[in-house]
Amino acid sequence: MRRRVAAGMDKPPNTFSAESQRRGTMQRLLWVLAIAFMLSGCAARRDLVVLLPDPDGKTGSIEVSNQGGSTVISEANSATEVKSATSAPKAVAKMDESEVRAIFGEALDAQPSPPEHYSLYFKSDSTELTEESLRTLESVFSAMARMKPSEVTVVGHTDRTGSREANFQLGLERAALVRDLLVSKGVDQGLIEVRSHGEDDPLVKTDDGVPEAKNRRVEIVIR
Repeated sequence: MRRRVAAGMDKPPNTFSAESQRRGTMQRLLWVLAIAFMLSGCAARRDLVVLLPDPDGKTGSIEVSNQGGSTVISEANSATEVKSATSAPKAVAKMDESEVRAIFGEALDAQPSPPEHYSLYFKSDSTELTEESLRTLESVFSAMARMKPSEVTVVGHTDRTGSREANFQLGLERAALVRDLLVSKGVDQGLIEVRSHGEDDPLVKTDDGVPEAKNRRVEIVIR
């Protein structure tokens, strides 16, 4: 999947945009920077489009097109320049990271932190966290204090022991437990969305009735 940008059109200077794309089962961020600027005192405005890597270091691609033609950027920190809506984009050129930072530093610094993901695991057929997950919970509390999130998603899961209906309820109880622990640390309950997938979204696929520790979990996404 390729992102397309129409370049050379009227838009306010110093614009910044980001789009989230899904590749297979992984969700990735495609960062695109665009700026309209004056060169050497000329009155003509030019657009600069730069492709940045995702927060995890991966890079997608972007097609920059207008009435004059198009070009594809597929390497991190590469850019093209467009003079007008009827002038074809220039050949793609690599930019130094320092140059990208010098031009777009303010816009980059204004972007929210990427979401953080945590998994907490439970003992069989219970809402009791494992010892290791109790330690992980401290990292979750620290992330909440550091990120000051605007949204927190808490999803409960189970293995396939017990009935599907009972497992849905158990997943919900596990998620509610984690929510209450977060609220006890000062997180606004209104920011927390609680859901249950029960046995329907396993990390490890098993036959019905088979216990699996990795499926007895709550997944937390902090945004």
